[in-house]
Amino acid sequence: MSRKIVISVSFQEGHCAFGHKVGDKYIFDGHIPDICPSAWDVIFSYARVLIKGGDFEWAERPGTCTVACPDGKNPVHFTLERID
Repeated sequence: MSRKIVISVSFQEGHCAFGHKVGDKYIFDGHIPDICPSAWDVIFSYARVLIKGGDFEWAERPGTCTVACPDGKNPVHFTLERID
């Protein structure tokens, strides 16, 4: 079974230098999507767990999680959701 992760921008405040905005969606299927490299450094660890079938006990629902980019002055939140 091939899994994919849908990565959605769920919150954005200030000015994202990469241009991310709420509603943007990306697919991670093993290939790096066109996402800000700094944000990807954070997203990748979580996406790897989800794509392999793992879950986070602190997440609201199995197969999902929300992470934030490292820019504290202009935060962007990404929601990850596993699609089986």
